[in-house]
Amino acid sequence: MIASALDSLLNAGSSAPQAGWLPGARMLRTARGTVRVYDSEGKGPVVVMVPDGPNVIEHHADVIERLKPHARVICFEMPGFGYSRPGFRYDHSLQAGAAVILSVMDALSVKEAALHFSCANGFYALAAARLAPQRIRRLLLCQTPSLEPMNAWVQRVIPWPIRTPVVGQVLMRTTRRRVAHGWYAASLPDQNSRAPYRATADHALAHGACFCLAGVVQGLLSADQKELEGVKQPVQLLWGDSDKSHRRTPIDSLLALVPHAQIRHFPECGHFPDLERPQQYAEISLAALSA
Repeated sequence: MIASALDSLLNAGSSAPQAGWLPGARMLRTARGTVRVYDSEGKGPVVVMVPDGPNVIEHHADVIERLKPHARVICFEMPGFGYSRPGFRYDHSLQAGAAVILSVMDALSVKEAALHFSCANGFYALAAARLAPQRIRRLLLCQTPSLEPMNAWVQRVIPWPIRTPVVGQVLMRTTRRRVAHGWYAASLPDQNSRAPYRATADHALAHGACFCLAGVVQGLLSADQKELEGVKQPVQLLWGDSDKSHRRTPIDSLLALVPHAQIRHFPECGHFPDLERPQQYAEISLAALSA
């Protein structure tokens, strides 16, 4: 609780400047707090996606443009990332994350949606699918293993001070831009691919965006795999094989949670196969929606 409150205080601030925002992005008041959201408001099936921090909505602009002629695309930033500031009691737990997803859907009058989430956010998508199976149509995940290998990944990749409550919150707030630069170096295959990701994230962070990596790491370390078991909806997992940070992660471990999940490999992609191959991702997304 102290760490959550500290994250909220450290990331409190004036309203975020809208210069450079994707046209259509806005702040949305929900039952779980105010989040930044983009809503194409189009017709067709609804796709809900969230950026994998330090990515922000603007990182998804290309994917959104390819999807929105065929679907209503909603992209929002989870509390503690981008311009969605974490509430005083938001602890990044599975249930808290799932509640945010459903709260955004409620605020936008969305009865049913497909969730397109990645990495740790994939656990929130699974939790939401389990909590409200009648509202979650299907899941398209990227770089999401099962919970145990994810915790092992955290131990390998995330320095211990960031995993430590209070210390991690202060450290991330003061070094968030440097940590973001280092993360892209570890997760993307080459310098040319990293530069645009860094530029977009750096602009957001320089203008007050959040990157509460410590909060989400600490929140998920106490998660119980039983909270994620029993998902019946169709699930696809896309995996970037050139993600150096996950080179020791057993890719098929998600099958322990979702035995019926389909796994597709992207050999030349790093941590963001959805963003690195936007046309292919859009085609997979639309094929899944029409299945």
